[in-house]
Amino acid sequence: MPTTVYGLDELRTLAGTDLGHSSWLEITQERVDRFADATDDHQWIHVDPERAADSLFGGPIAHGHLTLSLVIPLFSQILVIEGVSVSINYGMNKVRFISPVPVGSRIRLAATVLEVTDVPGGVQLVVDNRIEIEGQDKPAGAAQCLYRYLS
Repeated sequence: MPTTVYGLDELRTLAGTDLGHSSWLEITQERVDRFADATDDHQWIHVDPERAADSLFGGPIAHGHLTLSLVIPLFSQILVIEGVSVSINYGMNKVRFISPVPVGSRIRLAATVLEVTDVPGGVQLVVDNRIEIEGQDKPAGAAQCLYRYLS
């Protein structure tokens, strides 16, 4: 169940809040192939399952930037914001690709609001996002993201 807030005043109360987890999302070869086509990154470790089977990963893995891009839809499962006119992905302070994401595995997002500050016309959240892989102790990645919400 997502956290739902209404307007900027309620957003300001989120500093330090653990927002919980998204649902699990399976990383399919089709998704990896579509990402490769969109980015022109057709490295064999991502798109050639036969060759990747003989690699140190034992099969194809998702692109790190594919995993990072999934923070956006997974975050929308965790935090729902009503009563703002604009939501902006403002940037990132830190990104780490910690563990490879094997094709066929499932990932989810865990998020904690680290900081909320006023900006012209709205507020900015600094959110610690951790991308978890089902059944693994080490996360796939971590990204400290900045989101701006304007009235």
